[in-house]
Amino acid sequence: MNALEQQLNYPLSDALPEPGRTLEVAPGVRWVRMQLPFALDHINLWLLRDAIDGRPGWTIVDCGITNDATRAAWEQVFAGELGGLPVLRVIVTHMHPDHLGLAHWLTERWNCRLWISATDYNAARLASQATTGFGGQATALFMASHGLTDPVAMEKIKARTNYYASMVPKVPERFRRLLAGDAIRIGEHDWTCHVGYGHAPEHMSLHCPDLGVLISGDMVLPRISTNVSVIDLEPEANPLPLYLDSLERLRALPADTLVLPSHGRPFRGLHTRIDQLQAHHDDRYAEVMAACAEAPHSAADILPVMFKRPLDLHQTTFAMGESIAHLNALWHAGKLVRRVDAAGIFRFSPA
Repeated sequence: MNALEQQLNYPLSDALPEPGRTLEVAPGVRWVRMQLPFALDHINLWLLRDAIDGRPGWTIVDCGITNDATRAAWEQVFAGELGGLPVLRVIVTHMHPDHLGLAHWLTERWNCRLWISATDYNAARLASQATTGFGGQATALFMASHGLTDPVAMEKIKARTNYYASMVPKVPERFRRLLAGDAIRIGEHDWTCHVGYGHAPEHMSLHCPDLGVLISGDMVLPRISTNVSVIDLEPEANPLPLYLDSLERLRALPADTLVLPSHGRPFRGLHTRIDQLQAHHDDRYAEVMAACAEAPHSAADILPVMFKRPLDLHQTTFAMGESIAHLNALWHAGKLVRRVDAAGIFRFSPA
């Protein structure tokens, strides 16, 4: 446990759900943990006791990626953890593959509806049919314009033409729209939708005042900072201030809220973690400004400034997106200027 984590409280200590099993974290709220084939090796999913139109059952929150192992783990959960009751709906916090991937299979298997924000639904439909922002020629050219010129990395990015679709091969044809401020009746309790921007187009976290629980999705994670990236689909985007503003809005929730994150363990200390994440990005801003003051820097030049550990290709593409996000934020704020050098690479220096 790092120094920042020690400032948080983990009420379940080191307890984790066993594969294919659940762990109750609040009355009617169960934790499911699925494996991921990345450096970030797991995702937390949630089961909420529910009833719709007088029919008892369960709501699933987030799905896992599309692969045989995740389907098999869900089948274990269905066989042993639902008490013979059906899944009545599937809520997805946002469109990223580890959250939305199996939504098509789950909704078809249980003949139920997907609930998601309209922006993320439509972004997922687009991404599952194209490579924009996730791999292929357009992504490689975008990364090259920000200084990532290693030939091996470029070829791998160009070849990754079905990255999103491999994990989200299909999106349900129909959905029910989630809007900021919506109160969804799930079982005996209302859950309020809290919109978050920056990490995904229109991320929805769910807060239950009765239970004192926040399903935070990826907006608030206890151990790592949420990825906030610029992609080739919107190259001049400025997502980082949007993310930080979204975090600040979550401060309105009670400080002792039990946070159920998508990665890491459930914790208390929401306001403390918001402070930590804001300080983290303030530090990154300062590091980027200092580096650019020494010499004009591209996003690729900034990688070793922001990330002190070796990065594989998967991590490098995310890190590039974060590096560009910090540079774009300072550029939009008028603190940096952006110029194109003779090689066609964007370089940033103090205004």
